[in-house]
Amino acid sequence: MRYLAEIREGEAVSGIYLCKTKVNAKTKTGKSYYSLTLQDKTAVVDAKIWDLSSGIDYFEAMDYIRVVGEATSFQGAIQLNIRRVNRARQGEYDPKDYLPSSPYSMDAMKKVLYALIETIKNEKLRALVDSFFDDEEFIGQFFDKSAAKSIHHSFLGGLLQHTLRVTQLCDFYCQRYPLLQRDLLITGALLHDVGKVRELSDFPENDYTDDGQLLGHIVMGYQMVAEKMAAIPDFPKKTGSELLHLILSHHGEMEFGSPKKPALLEAVALHYADNTDAKLEAMSELLDGALPGETWLGYQKLWESNVRRTTPVKP
Repeated sequence: MRYLAEIREGEAVSGIYLCKTKVNAKTKTGKSYYSLTLQDKTAVVDAKIWDLSSGIDYFEAMDYIRVVGEATSFQGAIQLNIRRVNRARQGEYDPKDYLPSSPYSMDAMKKVLYALIETIKNEKLRALVDSFFDDEEFIGQFFDKSAAKSIHHSFLGGLLQHTLRVTQLCDFYCQRYPLLQRDLLITGALLHDVGKVRELSDFPENDYTDDGQLLGHIVMGYQMVAEKMAAIPDFPKKTGSELLHLILSHHGEMEFGSPKKPALLEAVALHYADNTDAKLEAMSELLDGALPGETWLGYQKLWESNVRRTTPVKP
């Protein structure tokens, strides 16, 4: 099959893709059209069906559909203009081709994550982390979730990969900045995104749940950690407040969803570790999706800049 990440502006398109969303819309002149998002394991792409008069069979969101059309560019991103659509039949596609997954071994990432958990010395904080990562129901969700609907780590195992990298960055910070309370920061890193198991639905949908839309993962993560904390006898109140602050402030700014700005050294460290991994992963995914030899990749809203590959440095 032709993967979405391989498609470039001006090319003809013919293939089967997962229709993640379908919206009935109208142009300024009142003409009806469909606005779609199509997905395979390599990318999610915006698509439009401007002419609904012929060649468009009935389909709904989450159907696998065969499309024929052309690739154009809109605001620096590929957009498909579709002329014909019909629903694909079972046997014509393999669902595995439509579920993006982490490029890293899940077993290897789990092993490193649990090794980091083992380094937590504080008895109460360790008990809190174990109450999550020894819970079969929780880890069954956590290890399969993405870390976002889009932008970064939006693939199977994305939440595990992101959590591991953030924790590893925090571990590194602790080696360089002795004032950091390591057990508190590592615990905060491991638990900062636990709310995403409730914020995002399972694949292939990978969309916001009702609670995800209404509450968000920061508030739900706060609730989940507070509930587990309350079940641990004599959990230190001050430590609990500090840990919950790390979760509430890890996006750094209220405009980015944090109810509080970082007020602790460990909260600052967690925020920058989280932001670093999210931004570097997003840029890495952008570069991975570019064609060999493609240098300038166009204007990217996330960085508010036209971005390009780095020139290779010879030894």
